[in-house]
Amino acid sequence: MITYRPFVRLVLPFVTLCFIATTTAAQAREHLTPQEIELVKEAQMLDKRIDVFVHAIERRLIALNGSSAANAKQLKKDSEKWGELPAGSRADLVGDLARILDEAITNIDDVSSRDERNPLIPKALRRLVQTVNTVQAQLTPLKDQAKTEAEIASFELWAEDAKSVLEAVKKLPPEITDKKTKVKQ
Repeated sequence: MITYRPFVRLVLPFVTLCFIATTTAAQAREHLTPQEIELVKEAQMLDKRIDVFVHAIERRLIALNGSSAANAKQLKKDSEKWGELPAGSRADLVGDLARILDEAITNIDDVSSRDERNPLIPKALRRLVQTVNTVQAQLTPLKDQAKTEAEIASFELWAEDAKSVLEAVKKLPPEITDKKTKVKQ
């Protein structure tokens, strides 16, 4: 008669560990709404995809700061395409900001690794820097109010990614503006 006890002793801890890891992963917060995920998938060009990430970041800022009555009409219009504003604690929303920024950076890195001279890279990076500067100005006062470890970690993750974006844009050549000369007729 064959006994399976040694096998069970080896496999049971592994199965338990996999179950715990799967359960924990399922409970992790998604940083993009389902509608935003679809919009990212639809945006195949780098600059358009970065625009989706930027708008997702702006939506988290609205959720963080509270929406004003002036934005109510725009929020209603956006909700049809983008879904409802994300909800969560300040730590959750700042964590979302950091993960969205990280995903945008990853997208730029992916394109850069395939084609360093892609003209959309500087455009996307400059657009991302504008957003980073805007968000940074709004997050700085909130960072000083952070109390929980989760909040502090979220702010640090944002700061780390923001710093890498700001450093990357310094390496870009100067922006070329298309100046059309007007000819008097």
